[in-house]
Amino acid sequence: MIEPVVAEHDCELVDVEVARNRGMGLLRITVDNPNGDGRVAISRCVAISREIETLLDAADSMPGAYRLEVSSPGLDRVLGREKDFAAVINQQVKLQTRRPIEGRKRYRGRLISFESGVLKMRVDGLRGAERGAERAAGDEVLIPIEGVEKANLIYEFTSADFAEASPQRDSSQSGGV
Repeated sequence: MIEPVVAEHDCELVDVEVARNRGMGLLRITVDNPNGDGRVAISRCVAISREIETLLDAADSMPGAYRLEVSSPGLDRVLGREKDFAAVINQQVKLQTRRPIEGRKRYRGRLISFESGVLKMRVDGLRGAERGAERAAGDEVLIPIEGVEKANLIYEFTSADFAEASPQRDSSQSGGV
C-alpha cells in the first residue's frame, strides 16, 4: 500500500518501521530519491504523508490512534536496500543482525565490501569476552544481507562540516561604480 504512493512521488521506499510509543501507534517511513543521495524536499515528504494517511485511514490499517512520520534518510541514514549498502562502502556503519554471528548481534565498523549479498566489515570495539582469545580489534566479519535486522550509516564529520562559508561578493554588492 505504501510503496506505490512513494513511487508516484518519484521516490523510493527505504524503510518502514511500526512501533508503539506510549500506547500510541507509530508508523515511521523513510524515503529517498532515485539518486539515493538522501535529498528529499520536505514538501515531498508532506505530500507522501498526506496521501498515505488518507489510504491508511480508509483501509483502517492502523488500529487506534497513531502517528505517521515520513522523512528522508538523514545523516544516520537507514541502510535497507542493496544499493544503500553498495553506496556506503568504505564508510562507518552500525548494524544489528537477526541472529548472532560469531557470538554477536551488534556490529560497528567500516564496510569494506558488499558482494553477492554479503557485507564484509572491519569491526570496532571488540573487548574482553566479546573478543575471545583468537580475535583482535579490527577483525573482519562477513554478514549476509538477509541476516541484517537494522543498519545505519555513521556520519563522519570533517573540518569542512564546520568551515564557515565565505560570502562571495559581486559588483552589485560593492556599493557603487
